[in-house]
Formats: sequence, C-alpha cells, structure tokens
Amino acid sequence: MKAKIIITPKKAVVDPQGKAVQSALEHMGYNGINAVHVGKFLEIELDGADKETVRRQLDEACHRFLSNPVIEDYKLELE
Repeated sequence: MKAKIIITPKKAVVDPQGKAVQSALEHMGYNGINAVHVGKFLEIELDGADKETVRRQLDEACHRFLSNPVIEDYKLELE
C-alpha cells in the first residue's frame, strides 16, 4: 500500500517561503500569480491490508510528528 501526504501551511499563516517563490517568479516575468504555498510531500510505502487501520495510524503520525497542526494542514491519500 502507498500513502501520499501533502502538508501545507494553513491559509491564515504567513508563508514566507511561498512569498519568496512568488516574488522570484514575478521577477522572472511570470505574471498573474495570485499566491504560492510551499509545503511538503511525503510518499510512504507500507505493508498492511486494512486500509482504515493504516489511515488511522498515519493520521496519528501526521498529528504527532509529520506536521505541526497549529500552523499546517495535511491531506492523506491511500492507494
């Protein structure tokens, strides 16, 4: 089973890295960019047949270790 986790800053949190990337793109001539959000992407390959158990364990790992729930959101997909 493969899990894909995308972690991004919450909308209300200032994203200085996203602002820097947006500014750089604008200086390079890429116009019309309203916002850039820089986050993290994790791909985890794991054993386990019970999708709900795997989802529950990864949700817990996201809350406890992989993300900072105060300032970040995450999206978890299982394949």
